[in-house]
Amino acid sequence: MKCRNCDNPLSISFADLGFSPPSNAYLTENDLNQLEHYFPLRVDVCESCFLVQTQDFVLPETIFNEDYAYLSSTSKGFLDHCEDYSNKIIERLTLDSNSFVVEIASNDGYLLKNFLKREIPCLGIEPTKSTAEIARSKGIRVEERFFGKETAIDVSKESKADLIIANNVYAHVPDIKSFTKGLFLLLKDDGTITIEFTHLVNMLREKQFDSLYHEHFSYYSLTTVINIFERHGLRIYDVEKIPTHCGSLRIYGCKKDASIQNNAEYIDKILNEEKEMGLDNLDSYKTFQSEIDEIKNSFLSFLLQAKKENKKVAGYGAAAKGNTLLNYAGVKPDLIPYICDMAESKQGKYMPGSHIPILDIDYLKKDKPDYVFIFPWNIAKEVIDQNNYISEWGGRFVIAVPTLEILE
Repeated sequence: MKCRNCDNPLSISFADLGFSPPSNAYLTENDLNQLEHYFPLRVDVCESCFLVQTQDFVLPETIFNEDYAYLSSTSKGFLDHCEDYSNKIIERLTLDSNSFVVEIASNDGYLLKNFLKREIPCLGIEPTKSTAEIARSKGIRVEERFFGKETAIDVSKESKADLIIANNVYAHVPDIKSFTKGLFLLLKDDGTITIEFTHLVNMLREKQFDSLYHEHFSYYSLTTVINIFERHGLRIYDVEKIPTHCGSLRIYGCKKDASIQNNAEYIDKILNEEKEMGLDNLDSYKTFQSEIDEIKNSFLSFLLQAKKENKKVAGYGAAAKGNTLLNYAGVKPDLIPYICDMAESKQGKYMPGSHIPILDIDYLKKDKPDYVFIFPWNIAKEVIDQNNYISEWGGRFVIAVPTLEILE
């Protein structure tokens, strides 16, 4: 396999998590008796441009289909983050009714609704039918397709964009070249692109291996994104750290010859941080496998000890993060009998691979478990605040990543 960015042959392993189903391939009861498709989950790092990337085994159409169950609007904290972003970018770019905003991977309209209520013309591009229909029900115009060069050409016939939003989607892109070229083609000469992505620095520092799954094709540092942009006539003019997904970057991009000035000081600050973490040195990537094996072993040891002591264990959040952890550790319903989730689209289904049933949140009050593992640990505080009633029967929340911890 060759690097998605620079075409250099890949030979350096970053992580090998064995075989598992796609992380959002939730099962119905009838599916439990059918053949389940497993794929290798192997991640390499390019020794030329240092892009961390999964090996190609799963087609995007297999993952982002009409049954795709992830809805962005299930986390209040994330919705607040999106509203704050919308207000700030509207003010920063002085967007109004004469502007045109395009969001790539607009999901259920969780973000574009903030532009719609300010009467700013906007368009969502979303390949999954179920989420696109929810967005349309909110009055948002949606093109139901994947984004790339061809989509950009078609959409730009109507108008080029003052702002292109691609928050939390860059990792999901198998063809980085077509996608990034599409950004260039759709953008006005002085337009802005914003992209949010989990920062590779935090993945390494906090051993966030549960962010590795088939629908994430690449994992980014600022260094690699600058490299990708430069190959397609774009540049990054500003960057900021944001707290989502346990540490992300939001980059502001434009065309190479745009009149927008660079915030060189802060860009250099992030680049220096990456250099200090050794992201330009292959040795920094080679210890990740042994570190995540320690997390897996601690997780399994806790569950086995709890079972030995006849303690009840449950899960919270049927998230992709949880599926990566559960399948790598080989956990089944004998160790975690159920997982509760707020999303009605997941309730009544089963986790892929582990076949753990997904139940309504209210089941926690009925079962009164001793321990509740929070799988989307990046929103642990929000989960605890909303469900602190488990302390009434002595229940306690637990996270497994970056280290196993019983939360007070």
